[in-house]
Amino acid sequence: MFNLFNPNSDFQIISGSNLPHWFQPKVTYFITFRTADSLPSHVAQRWYADRSTWLARHDIDTSTPDWKDKLARLPEKIHKQFHETFSQQYMEYLDKGLGACVLRRPELSKIVADALLYFNGDRYHIGDFVVMPNHVHLLVCLLRDTDILKQCRSWKKFSAGRINKVLGKTGRFWQEESFDHLVRSPEQFCAIQQYIRKNPSHLRSSDYFLYQIY
Repeated sequence: MFNLFNPNSDFQIISGSNLPHWFQPKVTYFITFRTADSLPSHVAQRWYADRSTWLARHDIDTSTPDWKDKLARLPEKIHKQFHETFSQQYMEYLDKGLGACVLRRPELSKIVADALLYFNGDRYHIGDFVVMPNHVHLLVCLLRDTDILKQCRSWKKFSAGRINKVLGKTGRFWQEESFDHLVRSPEQFCAIQQYIRKNPSHLRSSDYFLYQIY
């Protein structure tokens, strides 16, 4: 059910605003998306600066339009090091619980959970996921030729509309771009699954929504 990335099959690298996105049909992704206020601008700027410094050491200039393509062509070991370093730092920032953290409210976290599960078994298979106070982590395997970027936008658009209605607000609720990572091995799948399950361990049970497939 949860097919893994196959480097020997065709795949695409799509440039996002700040992140490269890898796409291969019918495989499993680890997705993270966050509320728009979850990272203050000075924190985000520090993260981007650290990332640019690291990339510069590997002869990649983030001011050039093709830097994401160069990142994708780095040797697998170095590419893995990049993601481990900056993904971990990114997740640690989110776990600090910055911003209003309105997803602590059960009626709001359920809106997100319902959005994720709405097309489960049709467009995708949902694995474990957790709705944290200011971000979401999930495992998902695409079905057919479902586009991961469009699907993330769909989840966010639907849930943002419902949440803003409850809050009596308008405007952006989610940060525009999502973090996505192709799952490459059974061991990595299990490690991500455990990460999702342990992520809310410091919170009260009412402050998050955890979904487990088994």
